[in-house]
Amino acid sequence: MVLPSKFARDLTESSYRTINFKDPQVRALLLSLGTRALALVGSMVFSYFLIRYAMKSMDPTHEEKQRQKELAEIISKKMNLPKALVNNFNEYEMCLLTDLINPIDIKVTWQDIGGLDEIIDNVRQTVIYPLQHPELFSQSKLLTTPKGVLLYGPPGCGKTMLAKAIAREAGANFINLQVTSLLDKWYGESQKRTAAIFSLARKLQPTIIFIDEIDSFMRTRQNDDHECTRMVKTQFMTLWDGLETDASDPLSNRVLIIGATNRVQDLDAAILRRMPTRYHISLPNLNQRMRIFELILSDEQLEKDVDLEQLAQQSTNYTGSDINEICRQAAMQRIVELCRHQQLITTEEESLSQLRAIKQADFIEAIKKVRDSHQHQQSFNKLFLD
Repeated sequence: MVLPSKFARDLTESSYRTINFKDPQVRALLLSLGTRALALVGSMVFSYFLIRYAMKSMDPTHEEKQRQKELAEIISKKMNLPKALVNNFNEYEMCLLTDLINPIDIKVTWQDIGGLDEIIDNVRQTVIYPLQHPELFSQSKLLTTPKGVLLYGPPGCGKTMLAKAIAREAGANFINLQVTSLLDKWYGESQKRTAAIFSLARKLQPTIIFIDEIDSFMRTRQNDDHECTRMVKTQFMTLWDGLETDASDPLSNRVLIIGATNRVQDLDAAILRRMPTRYHISLPNLNQRMRIFELILSDEQLEKDVDLEQLAQQSTNYTGSDINEICRQAAMQRIVELCRHQQLITTEEESLSQLRAIKQADFIEAIKKVRDSHQHQQSFNKLFLD
C-alpha cells in the first residue's frame, strides 16, 4: 500500500515527531488499515469454515461417524466408564466403542451350553483364570496368557455362545468386532482404525476381541488381494503379535482375541500361529444331544410320553441349532391346532387354558420337517495348515 505523498514526506523529514492522531489524514489512514485488516481476517475465517463445510459435505461417512460418536457416548455412560478415560479416546476409538458390549448385558452362561463340559473346563484353565488372576501367571514365562483362541467346527454348534459365556465368566469387556468397522474408503483410514482397536482394548483391559466368521477377514493372503485389505491384515497381525508387543507382563497385556469359523482351512497360516489354543466344536454326540434337549425343554410343558433319549437317537448329525429348531417346530404344532380350531375362544385366559402340552408325536413330526443341514458339509475332524 502506498502512503499519501504529503504524509510520507512528513514522516521522513521529521521522524522524531509523534504521530498526531487528530490529523484527518492519519485517522483516515488508520481507519483504512483497520478496515482492510478486518476484511482480511474475516475472509480467512470465512474460507476456513467454507473449506471445512465442503470437506464434510464431500465425506459420505460424516453423518455415520457423528451417529457413532453419539452412540459411543451413550455406551460409555451406560458402562460407567471414567470420564477421564473417555476424554482420552481419539475419534477412531470413539467410533469403535460402538462395538463394545458390557459383560453384564450378556445373558449366556455356562449352564446355557449343553454337551461341552470338557471344553468349558479347558477354557476355564487356559482363558478365564489368566484374565481373572494375572498376578498368578506373572511368576513364569511359561504361564503367559494365549494371545488368541480359535473356535472352529460346523455352524450351529455353539461357538458364538461359548465366546459370549467366556466374556461373561471372565468379567472382561467384550468387543464384538465387525469387519465393516475397520474398513474405510479413504486411504489410510482403515489402518488408523485397525490401530485404534488395539489401543482401545488396552485402555479397557481386560478385554476380549471377538471376531465371528474370522475366515472372511483373515483368509489366506494372495497376490490378487486388494492393497488396502493386505495392509489391514498385515497391520492387524503386527499389532496383535509383532515387534513392539510384549507378552512378558500379563498385568499390562490382558487382551485376548477369540475367533470363530467353520472354514478353518481358509485362514492364513500366520493367523493360526497367533491362535495356539484351538477348540474343535464338533457335532454333538448322543449324550450331548440329550443334554441339549433337556436345556431347551426345561421350561416347557411336556406330556409323559416324551422320550428324550429316543429323540436324541433320531437326531443324529444334527447341530444344537437344528435341535433348537426341532423343539420350536414341536411347540408350534399345538399352536397351529389351536388356531385352526373352529370354536377357538378369543380371550387370553381361555386360549391359554386350551393350550395342551407338547407330545412325542409333535417332535417326530418336527424332525421330519427339519432338514439335516450338515449332511453334505465338509468334515472338520482334521486341521490342515499351509
